[in-house]
Amino acid sequence: MASLVKIVVFISFVQLCLGGRSLAALVQQTPLVLSYHRGVLLQGNLPISFLWYGQFTALQRSIIGDFLISLNQQNQEKSPSVSSWWKLTEGYLAKAGRPGTTRVWLGKQVLDEKYSLGKVLKRAQIRELAAKAAIPGGVTLVLTSKDVAVEGFCMSSCGLHSSAPILGHRGGKAQRFAYIWVGNSETQCPGQCAWPFHQPIYGPQSPPLVAPNGDVGVDGMVINIASMLAGTVTNPYGNGFFQGPATAPLEAASACPGIYGKNAYPGYAGDLLVDSTTGASYNANGANGRRFLLPALWDPKTFACSTLG
Repeated sequence: MASLVKIVVFISFVQLCLGGRSLAALVQQTPLVLSYHRGVLLQGNLPISFLWYGQFTALQRSIIGDFLISLNQQNQEKSPSVSSWWKLTEGYLAKAGRPGTTRVWLGKQVLDEKYSLGKVLKRAQIRELAAKAAIPGGVTLVLTSKDVAVEGFCMSSCGLHSSAPILGHRGGKAQRFAYIWVGNSETQCPGQCAWPFHQPIYGPQSPPLVAPNGDVGVDGMVINIASMLAGTVTNPYGNGFFQGPATAPLEAASACPGIYGKNAYPGYAGDLLVDSTTGASYNANGANGRRFLLPALWDPKTFACSTLG
């Protein structure tokens, strides 16, 4: 009797359908096409407000702030730049027949350093926190520190984006605001949510890269914020650009899991730029001399994942 041969399949980490990264198999077959579902896209001037939940240093806040500032600084940065990465989202607006740009500006910032809801949060509480800093027509960024556990964090996602009505709105059509949550994975699950700056738990074990701003957790957060933001502007209310079911869609960044540079493959982020002094890897230059590693985005013009590396 022939013996059974067990085949071990290494599972790699891919991005959560809502823009983050989850633990699912990396299987790419036919080319992806993200369909437009005739909904609202975010364009024009887009205010981003912050809800900092827990303990963040001034340096950590400045790293994330500089990334967002960099989105608009066209022709003011070395190439490749954060702004050239962000320009890929214009292709979605053109594809939808609404040519234009999405210019991010920083709105109000709320510090919740005393953990008003505790250090263990349900996802419904993320929306509650986001509402504290909500701006009509804007996006609220809820960022949780490394000592805060969030429902599903590490087990299924590194972040999410969604939307909610603005409570207390009077008169006319009720306004909604979009919100994003990203957690600092430095101590909880860097192998899932801070890769490639940390050794992955499963799959090919290539050496981790040096984080461009010297903070594995926050540089990992930038990757996930970038992913979520791209997903938010191109699919803010669940009827924009995506593929698959609306409850579990592939979006602009999650359609290109684990790709940061050319020639990327599972376990290898791609051909990246390397700082000759620090050894840090990056693919985009930003404001105030900062460098960042940003995920590839699906390009509606070429129907392929586009990188800056």
